[in-house]
Amino acid sequence: MSDFVSVTRDGRIAVVTIDNPPVNALSFHVREPLMQALVSLRDEPDVAAIVIACAGRTFVAGADITEFGKPVQQPDLRAIIAVLETIAKPTVAAIHGTALGGGLELALGCHFRAADTGAKLGLPEVKLGLLPGGGGTVRLPRLVGALKALSMIVSGTPIGAAEALAAGLVDAVFEDGLTAQAVRFASEMVGRGGPFTPVRDRDGRLDRAELPEFDRQAAELVKKARGLEAPIACAQSVRNAITLPFDEALAAERELFVKLVAGDQSRAQRHLFFAEREAAKVGAKDIVRRKIARVGVIGAGTMGGGIAMAFANGGFPVTLLETTQEALERGLATIEKNYAVSVARGSLSEDAKRLRLGLFKGSTDYGDLADCDLIVEAVFEEMAVKREVFGRLDAVAKPGAILATNTSYLDVNEIATSTSRPQDVVGMHFFSPANVMKLLEIVRAEKTAPDALATIVELARRIGKVPVVVGVCHGFVGNRMLAARGSESEALLLEGATPQQIDQVFTDFGWPMGPFQMGDLAGLDIGWRNRKARGQTAIIADTLCEQGHFGQKTGSGFYRYENGSRTPAPNPEVETLIRDKAAEKGIAPRTIGAEEIIERTLYPMINEGAKILEEKIAARASDIDVVWVNGYGFPVGKGGPMFWAGLEGIDKIIGRLDHWHERTGKDVFKQAPLLRQMAETGSWEGAAS
Repeated sequence: MSDFVSVTRDGRIAVVTIDNPPVNALSFHVREPLMQALVSLRDEPDVAAIVIACAGRTFVAGADITEFGKPVQQPDLRAIIAVLETIAKPTVAAIHGTALGGGLELALGCHFRAADTGAKLGLPEVKLGLLPGGGGTVRLPRLVGALKALSMIVSGTPIGAAEALAAGLVDAVFEDGLTAQAVRFASEMVGRGGPFTPVRDRDGRLDRAELPEFDRQAAELVKKARGLEAPIACAQSVRNAITLPFDEALAAERELFVKLVAGDQSRAQRHLFFAEREAAKVGAKDIVRRKIARVGVIGAGTMGGGIAMAFANGGFPVTLLETTQEALERGLATIEKNYAVSVARGSLSEDAKRLRLGLFKGSTDYGDLADCDLIVEAVFEEMAVKREVFGRLDAVAKPGAILATNTSYLDVNEIATSTSRPQDVVGMHFFSPANVMKLLEIVRAEKTAPDALATIVELARRIGKVPVVVGVCHGFVGNRMLAARGSESEALLLEGATPQQIDQVFTDFGWPMGPFQMGDLAGLDIGWRNRKARGQTAIIADTLCEQGHFGQKTGSGFYRYENGSRTPAPNPEVETLIRDKAAEKGIAPRTIGAEEIIERTLYPMINEGAKILEEKIAARASDIDVVWVNGYGFPVGKGGPMFWAGLEGIDKIIGRLDHWHERTGKDVFKQAPLLRQMAETGSWEGAAS
């Protein structure tokens, strides 16, 4: 029928095949011929059943996201599903790879669903700030029940074929030859005879008696959403499936979808979706990546152990090096303990734990790194220590091995001078805990070879990280902007704000926690050590550290943590310390509002981001957004700092930066020229060019 949809016959069974690489998205050029095929086959007397299958590596993996926010070209997905539900003969979706979003909704329009054993099925629209807009919230509960549908739709997490079969989402699972098996399955259904009931007319799994439990679970899920609108809309839409007739629930779903797709939160989340894709595009497509078969990690402490786990979790054999046998055994024991915790939580099987632990080889001999294709050092954050390590690596690493430094701040160009092969040196800034946190800042040094860089970007994705390439400067993108964000924190305290008040402004904004609670969690001594190395001071934080108050690990910091609790409680000693230091400086406390806190913390961060773009430390404003959302907890629903700046208003930000610069004289408020250009062009990229 077209290049994208074809129809073949296997006896009296028609097989409709969608072929729209790479993921068979339901673009208009697919929907139009698909609708024509279904209408034609519905009325053909020689066709006894219809199988919908897909070419390539996956079933339909979703709608065409590039069409969101644009006028809808007909037929839309809802119209196609409506036609499917008018077909009296059995229809079967043959699902391999992934059936996600609109792909699963298309399958829900069929009478039956057959899947191969490796298939994944889900409705992940919530991750784009949306809800399923093609009837997913109303049909899925009719197959799996409202509670299961609530969990799937609000989390957006796909389930495997076996779980889908047990839940009632699919009717059959086959190990191989899926399309042929689906044809045989369709023939069996023909033999059984009809009538064949569309999913929309199946109400047996909907039970009003479940509403109290549904509402309880929905409230818990919404609470975890921290102000995001889409999870709330998803929960309401699934509830409508129980309480409203099908067509009314379907209409309500559409109203909610239209509202969300036009809102700032969904725009922000769709921006991040594309931003992560763009950030992973590095170098020409024809660059030959280096082969990475074995990874070495130097340092078995918290960071090194987490990095080693990240590679083992990705299936890579890891040589873990420490200076002493005692330190090595302690590190390996911690890794085993971490995996045991995952087993206890049910997120990892005992067999998977054994397999991962079997990938580790411990050593205290640098010579054992000779067979590694990538070596990552995670030693103390001091230049002299890093340079010594790289000098030793230069002597033992094989030709072509990539040598990576896990540094948060240091000059990767200087580290590279410790080797005779600077082209093989790259920064890999993992975030703690490295086996959990998704962001990986990949630092391109002055002489880093393009193929080495491209290899690390690809490798990052293979181990489940979100890679962003950045340039060399102190703190790179994330920590440099973090310093700008925190530059006024102490001043705000001395002028009258409290740690609790500032942290509350941050959590109200959407951050998971505020800067003072985060400092206590990470350990105040880390920042103290870094400040001392740079000759900087922070009156309140430094005094706390001098007194041995490092945060959670010592039971007190900006907050108190009673009896080993992780819950912060106000610390009267800190309040007294702040008042005393303010009095010493002659600062009279005053009332500070939430708006001022935002202006003096987040606006300087935006300003620093503009400077980073000017200096080409980041290639795109969207790269900065990816860094901050995935590494620092910037609210997903606001799209990252640079995207949010556009929502907040660049002119407003410029005006308030000028105000605070005039009032304080501090450089952190000195307006970056790129801000004015962005205000004039309406685009960071347009301004940066």
